[in-house]
Amino acid sequence: MAGIRISIIIPTQRRPGPLALAAQSALAQVGVERSEIELVIVDNDALPSAQPVVERLRDGTDIPIVYVHETRPGVAHARNAGMAAARGSLIAFLDDDEEAPGGWLAALLATQARHTADVVFGPVRARVPETARHRAYLARFFSRVGPEAEGPMAGYFGCGNSLVRRAALPDPVAPFALERNHIGGEDDLLFGHMQAAGARFAWAPDAWVHEDPAPSRLTLRYTLLRAFAYGQGPTEHCASSVPPDRLGVVKWMAIGVGQSLVFGAVAALAWITGAPDRAQRLDRAARGLGKTLWFGPFKLSFYGQTT
Repeated sequence: MAGIRISIIIPTQRRPGPLALAAQSALAQVGVERSEIELVIVDNDALPSAQPVVERLRDGTDIPIVYVHETRPGVAHARNAGMAAARGSLIAFLDDDEEAPGGWLAALLATQARHTADVVFGPVRARVPETARHRAYLARFFSRVGPEAEGPMAGYFGCGNSLVRRAALPDPVAPFALERNHIGGEDDLLFGHMQAAGARFAWAPDAWVHEDPAPSRLTLRYTLLRAFAYGQGPTEHCASSVPPDRLGVVKWMAIGVGQSLVFGAVAALAWITGAPDRAQRLDRAARGLGKTLWFGPFKLSFYGQTT
């Protein structure tokens, strides 16, 4: 393993079909020295349910596949377990519902080198069935869109479809906050701290991936709850800063009140009139409400069940 420079980490939980597709796409990368790559699959299930998929994948590739069975429930546990097992100085994250084209990794690496970036993000193109209700909204919700041109970026996205320079992490082995195990946002918290410390982020428009959301997620109930949780992020980030950014908490809560009232009213009117963008209006209202109701009993759990 001494020659490994790049580790591709795929966390997964009880999704053998999508995992196989994601892993096969990671193993089929071109334009990169195969001897420098390893694939790390983290099985976050009480039972080793992903192990048969890994064994089948090993039979058809010369790229090392590291299997990690992380029985402790939670997305942060899974990502940290992958980091601990990975040998690369560069870490590429691919979700188990994503499929990467052959030039994905090479595009991430090229952007990282050109901009000496600590983290590189690429686009996500959601594939939503034609028959799905509110299809246009769902496609936008599960996609990631950025600038047409490559270059430095001031903000950041989530871990899925990203490349991270390990040396830039505050903790190179376990950088993800365990308090986010059940609610998610562990990647936003990490990248927020890195940004505050002066990390360099870059955008790679050619490093795109497909995402195939699970059918159970293609509902307004799921997406609006997620939008509410996403809205909690900025306020919670200020609250968890050391020392806490109380002024920031107040600012984001005030913004949230305004957004929830304005977009709530617009969403109500849009729903009454049957406007085609009514789901998007509800989404904006839910994000505003999350900025205000970010604490205690309002924290939602999307992860952390392995049985």
